[in-house]
This record gives sequence, structure tokens and C-alpha cells, in this order.
Amino acid sequence: MSFPSPARWLPILLEPDERYRLTGRLFLRLIALIYLAAFVSAAIEITGLVGEQGILPAGELLGNLHRQFGPISWARFPTLFWIDHSDTSLLLVSYAGCLFATLLLIGWRPLLSTIALFALYLSLLHVGQIFFNFQWDYLLLEAGFLSIFLTSGPNRLLIFLFHWLLFRLRFLSGISKILSGDPAWGNLTTLKYYFETQPLPHMGSWYAHQLPEWLLRAGTGFTLFVELVVPFFIFLPRPFRLFAAFATISIQVLIILTSNHNFINLLTIALCLFLLDDRAIRPLTPRWWKKESGPHPRRPVIAVTLPLVAAILMVSSSYAIFEFVTDRRQQTTWNAPVNWVRGWGLGNVYHVFPNMQTERHELIIEGSRDGVTWHPYEFRYKPNSPEDRPAFIVPLHPRLDWMMWFVPPRNPSMRRWFENFLWRLQENSPSVTGLLKHNPFPDQGPRYLRVLAYRYRFTTPQERKKTGRIWEAEYLGEFPNVPPRHP
Repeated sequence: MSFPSPARWLPILLEPDERYRLTGRLFLRLIALIYLAAFVSAAIEITGLVGEQGILPAGELLGNLHRQFGPISWARFPTLFWIDHSDTSLLLVSYAGCLFATLLLIGWRPLLSTIALFALYLSLLHVGQIFFNFQWDYLLLEAGFLSIFLTSGPNRLLIFLFHWLLFRLRFLSGISKILSGDPAWGNLTTLKYYFETQPLPHMGSWYAHQLPEWLLRAGTGFTLFVELVVPFFIFLPRPFRLFAAFATISIQVLIILTSNHNFINLLTIALCLFLLDDRAIRPLTPRWWKKESGPHPRRPVIAVTLPLVAAILMVSSSYAIFEFVTDRRQQTTWNAPVNWVRGWGLGNVYHVFPNMQTERHELIIEGSRDGVTWHPYEFRYKPNSPEDRPAFIVPLHPRLDWMMWFVPPRNPSMRRWFENFLWRLQENSPSVTGLLKHNPFPDQGPRYLRVLAYRYRFTTPQERKKTGRIWEAEYLGEFPNVPPRHP
């Protein structure tokens, strides 16, 4: 049996795909908006998180990396902050990201803009440390990397890579739930807890929590179906792809209506455009948008050859999907080739919410100068008291508020940043206190700090009608001298 030579099938893979010209242009505008939300979120918090007087200073990280890896650390952890990591540079990179996202949105120099956006966000990711170690950060980088090649027009290989990225995101998210052994996914009770225990709920979460149990179980089953079965439709004929797009977009819209998950749901919806093609979206687009479609610009040699390199890197570095399926996940060394590729933001292993929390624990930080009178610090978005009304903040990503959700389980990986956070509060660092809604010690830091743990739950409609509250709180004790939340 003989196989066609590369000389025959490579031109087919790299030729323009006319089915996705309009789709590709729309995707570039959407990812520009998502980049804009990500960089605005970063600009608001970056100096407080990793600035010179921040929680985890970038300078300390880069110094440790250079001592450990030597000159090669520049290539292993690519970031513009090797040049300078001052607060000014952190803000300039964030503002530059906002600028290039705006330029991409209006269609100015799309190749330059997409390259700049990828480089700037990759730079933030590496110095952002645990605050930027989220699934959506890597998803944005991988989608942004592919967007660079999309500026020359879609081809069959590039469309396959977008499909492969969406498949990895959806299928790995589903299989990780099964392999985790979490009973809430096994007995379809996940949504009984999810709306109440997610990191940052909004008012839609409270209403969804009141739905009947049978509907919540059905919703859990539908989630598993969309994540475990529907992803395979991506590689089937057009009717199956259209169904995959409809099912995936539907569940993303439902998540937005019931959760504050920053920009990941919008990015997932944008990736679904490549399941729809121009024929499906043309009736939904305005006439002036369609008229912009002219002939393809002449494609330079680099625009033809680089997608091949991108395909090899992305497919080979995402081999971990097979480890998930066979449950043979292994830790690889820092010098493994796959980790070199992942250092450039490619080949991430996605596993969104593999475990479900059954209780919500909130930590309230209080300070005192005399040890008698205590005053609470207030966060911008996470619940500060039972009277708080959760706000809708999509697509922004308040990383400090989000990270507070990970502290109650007392995972050792959370200890360092949280202790540093408390230390910065005690010394009244303006960069860190600026991350908060209210600092009760504007002039001089407190002499004492304590962290109180509470169990929060949504009120019932009857309780809310009586008290007006969204939350009910039960005092557990002083953290960390309380039982950890599981998981």
C-alpha cells in the first residue's frame, strides 16, 4: 500500500480555504476584543500582583530563573521583561496590549498587531506566575498564535489547527471530569453545587441555583455529552459540525448567564466560528462587512511555510491528550522538548473544573492596631459580607479575587502568595492595597492581622424575601485553624 507523497498533499493543505474567508475576518475582530479585555484586566492589577512592591515581584522570579537555567532561560521562558521588569514596564506592556488590540479591531496592520499581542501576552504570562496560570490564559495564547497566520487568509491546515485546538479544549475538559473520580460528576449532582461554589458568581447564579433538581441533573448530563461526545463531531461532515457549534455555543451562553468566567466562554464561542463557515454566518453579517472581502493578498513564502512549523509544534506538544485518555499522565522534566514548546504558550493540557466543591468557604481579612478593635479589608468582587450582591463582570478577570477562592483547601502551592499578600497588607504597600475595594488603614498599616473563615450558601427565595440577602454565612473559626475545604 502506497501513500501520496508530501509534494501532492501539502499544496492542498496550504491552499486558501474559501469557505472561511468571512469567518476568519470576524474571528480576528473577536479575538481583538478578547485580547482587549485581557490586557485591561492586567493593567488594573499587574503592579499589585507582580510589581516591585507587589505580592510576587517579577524581579525575584526572573533572578531565580536566571540562576537556575543561566543564559538559556531567555529562550526557555520568553518574556520582554528580561530587558526591564519595573512597574513602568509592566504597565507599558499592558497598555501596549490594549493599543494593539484596538488596532487589530479596526483592521490596521493585522499581522503586526497579532504578533505584538502574542508576544506581549506571553511576556505577562511568564512573569504573572500563579496569577496567570489559568486555562484561559493558555487558550488565548494558542488562539492568538494561530491568528498570526490567519491574517494571510485561512487555509485547510490552519482550519484544522483551529479545530484541533477546540477539540482539545472541549474533550480534555470532559475526560478530566471522568478521570478525576469526582462523585458529583458521576451521580450528576454537579450543578446542585456549582452555581453556589464557583469562584465569582453573579445574580444569575443565584437564580440558577433555585432550579429544580431534575433540571440541574439534566444540565450536568448535557454538559458531559457536549464535552465528551460532541467534540468528535468537529471532524465529521458539515451537518455534524453545525450541530457541534450549536451545542457548544449554547452551553457557553448558559455559562455566561450564570457565571463570571472572564473571557474563556467568549473565546470558546469565537473558536466555534470555524465550525460554521461563511455560508452559515453570511446571513447574520451586515452588508458593509461582506463588501470588505476582496481578493486574497499575495501570500509570501513565509506565510506558506510557517503554518507547517506551527502545525508540527502544536500537534506534537499536545500529545498529552492521549495520556489523559489512557490515564498515564506523567511529569516531564523542565528540559523535555514538550516543555520547551509549552514555554512559548503552545500545547497546553486543558482540564476545566474536573472537581466540584460542595461547600463555599469565604475568607475575611481583618486588621487591628491594638488587638481589640478589628476592621475588615474589602475586595472588589468576591463576597465581603452576606449583604453583598454579586456583580456581573464578564469579560474582566479580577485575578486577586479569583485566587482567594483557592486558599481554603490549604493547598501548599497557595501558601506562598497568600502569606506574601498578608505581609504586603501589613506594611501597607500601595500597589497591593490598591487591588482592594477598601483599605481600612489608609495612612499606616495594621499591627495585627487575622483571617476569619465562613461557610457561605445562597439563601432560598423565602429567606431572600424575608431578609433581602443573597447569602447566609456561618462562622467556622480563624484560618488556618479550621478544617480545609474539600476539594
